Amino acid sequence: MTAPQPAVQAMVEGRRADTGRRRQRVLSALADAAKSGTEVSVTAIARHAGVDRTFLYRHRDLLAQIHAQAAEPVTAPGGRGPAVSRASLQADLLAADVRTARLAAHVRRIEARLSEVLGEQVWRESGVGGPEDTDQLKARITTLEQQAIDLELKLQERDDDLAAARAANRELMAQLNRHANQSITSPRG
Repeated sequence: MTAPQPAVQAMVEGRRADTGRRRQRVLSALADAAKSGTEVSVTAIARHAGVDRTFLYRHRDLLAQIHAQAAEPVTAPGGRGPAVSRASLQADLLAADVRTARLAAHVRRIEARLSEVLGEQVWRESGVGGPEDTDQLKARITTLEQQAIDLELKLQERDDDLAAARAANRELMAQLNRHANQSITSPRG
């Protein structure tokens, strides 16, 4: 095997040096993100380091470091402990919205029941209240409603019978008229 030409060797060394500088910028961007508590993602680190995302995907060790740091809880600036992530805030907000909706529905049910109970109490205390035998009256109303429905059904049946009788009557009248017309127009022999 022949030794590489000096120009080729210089290009290879230049490429290695460029890759080393880019790697160092990525590591610095990761350190800055950890220190400042900013977002850690492939796109954010690539932008901060001034490299293309494909560079990170070609260097799996850097990509693994980015994913590992993104999975860790972000510390607040000044190192005062973990800061809240956007995802955790969104999860907390969603949980709060669900709880608020559930509590609002519960309050509406309680208010409706309270209104009903207070209304009954005022109705009784005012002396204007209805009779005590409301259950009997409700049963009577149900019975009368059923009777009304039964009568409407009978009336409908009779209307149908009447319509059928009228149709039969019209048919008979038409036959009689045809028979009478035929006897008038035909000569008697």
